Amino acid sequence: MGNPTLLIMAAGMGSRYGSLKQMDGLGPGGETIMDYSIFDAIRAGFGKVVFVIRKSFEADFKAVFSEARYQKKIQIEYVLQELDCIPPEFRLNPERTKPWGTNHAVMMAASAIREPFAVINADDFYGRQAFAVLGEFLRTVVEKCNNYCMVGYRLANTLSESGAVSRGVCATDAAGNLTSVVERTHIERTSGAVQFKDANGVLQPLDENAIVSMNMWGFTPDYFAHSTQLFADFLRTNGGDLKAEFYIPSVVNHLVASGTAQLKVLKTDSEWFGVTYPGDRPKVVEKLTRLIAKGEYPAKLWG
Repeated sequence: MGNPTLLIMAAGMGSRYGSLKQMDGLGPGGETIMDYSIFDAIRAGFGKVVFVIRKSFEADFKAVFSEARYQKKIQIEYVLQELDCIPPEFRLNPERTKPWGTNHAVMMAASAIREPFAVINADDFYGRQAFAVLGEFLRTVVEKCNNYCMVGYRLANTLSESGAVSRGVCATDAAGNLTSVVERTHIERTSGAVQFKDANGVLQPLDENAIVSMNMWGFTPDYFAHSTQLFADFLRTNGGDLKAEFYIPSVVNHLVASGTAQLKVLKTDSEWFGVTYPGDRPKVVEKLTRLIAKGEYPAKLWG
């Protein structure tokens, strides 16, 4: 099977950020957040990166993110996520413009991955230790099925000073296995307290020490078959909804609740940060500069 693979979801358009944030150079040498993730993945023993991208920027993306950029230290593949990538028995509503969601992005890599794999967002910085614990777990589940994991972060460490965010709030059992992940939207710190808006738009309190998912997952390849079946179910129910999305937490919740799979919540001391809003950018640049000054990363990753 070889070393684990890293799947990077880079097809998002960055509507709130105002540009293709996954290609924004934030490091001193023009490194993107993805570059830091790949650097950490290489250090953690990953052998391949699969980028999920869109046809509309495929040429520009490939011109930048190639094996040559990474000095051939890791294998690179690309897969496309498009609206018409749905089972043949379904018809795409021509009025739909919104992507099908994160789990649909994962499904696009089924032909490129045969080994345990990690899934991350392109625009999130996860930290060296997070990749280390994730890679270690994935090496223990080679040849196994339905043994998954996620890296959990403390909610208070994942908020943005520039606006509200959405997070998957996790519950675990005594053994540290996930029992549920619930999407909470419009989370922000107000008057010193962390709150979210419920379905009625009413602010509700959230424990700032709650463990949340930042879309850093670990799966075995059987996850693709589960996803294919559940995506068909999703389309039968939601295919006519122009805004409905097929999210990773929805699939994970189903597989865990049904007893089909077990998902271990891994702890990490790594600092998470990301770029959701334009105002996040200078803060990310500052944090990367501090990490470089501490010796966590070289000033130039690929030089």
